Amino acid sequence: MEATAATPPTPFMHRAVLACAAVAKKLDRLQPLFALALRLYVARVFFTSGLIKLGSWAATLGLFQNEYHVPLLPPALAAMMGTAAEIGLPIFLFLGLGTRAAAIALFVFNVVAATSYPDLSVAGLKDHILWGSLLLVTIFYGPGRIALDHWIARRAGA
Repeated sequence: MEATAATPPTPFMHRAVLACAAVAKKLDRLQPLFALALRLYVARVFFTSGLIKLGSWAATLGLFQNEYHVPLLPPALAAMMGTAAEIGLPIFLFLGLGTRAAAIALFVFNVVAATSYPDLSVAGLKDHILWGSLLLVTIFYGPGRIALDHWIARRAGA
């Protein structure tokens, strides 16, 4: 077999690679803000839903008795647990404290919510898929540097 030398990159290719690297570097600087914005958006969605449930507890109980079919839980307990999850977990997500655990819990909650409501519209299902996808980003990539988790890890020397 004959050995062939690698052809050197053309000046255009070299400039293109450098330009891509420069753009990637700038995007990397924005990652903490993106991670924060993502956490705040998802936290707001769930927290707002929890506040609505708290605003009319009788209506919330009615929904869990007649509309939502949460497996294995009595409706009143499901309503309390669901509302507590929607109020408490977004606070952790917002603060970036125990972020991955909160995101995992909200992801599971989101799946249960989407599958427990048989009349969920196509648009509603798309919303749940979006929220679940955004939670997966936080689960796999973490909360970013603008989070109490990051601050605590730095203070602990981790």
